[in-house]
Amino acid sequence: MALDVGEARVGVAISDALGFSAQPIATIRRAGLAPDLTKVADLVREHDVATIVVGLPLKLDGEAGPAAASILTFVEKLQRKVDIPVVTFDERFSTVQAERALLEGNVSRRRRRDAIDKVAAAIILQAYLDSRPQTAPLEDGP
Repeated sequence: MALDVGEARVGVAISDALGFSAQPIATIRRAGLAPDLTKVADLVREHDVATIVVGLPLKLDGEAGPAAASILTFVEKLQRKVDIPVVTFDERFSTVQAERALLEGNVSRRRRRDAIDKVAAAIILQAYLDSRPQTAPLEDGP
């Protein structure tokens, strides 16, 4: 599962069981840290998630700024709420990519606003999945 955590909303995406592709599934309207974490934990249980990837907004030079510090606090609290690994992943330009994808798909402005966060989460998750080392296929017997 991936999260694109913003001030007003949290975009959520999950991968297929084999970890090949990411799909956007939900947008959580922020209601406060405790209710937000509970909603995420509910989705973790509902989708049998093994790892949570949280987008980390780094500055263009790769350094963490004030926005990243806020996300790291969220990650710390989330890690206490769930019993699975919570990792961060560079999310630079994910929202821009999501906006472009929705524009190319001729999605209306209203629907773009509703979808952009979960699409950004899917972009973050897909980048994370693509960055992992690929394992060689199993060979048939000796």
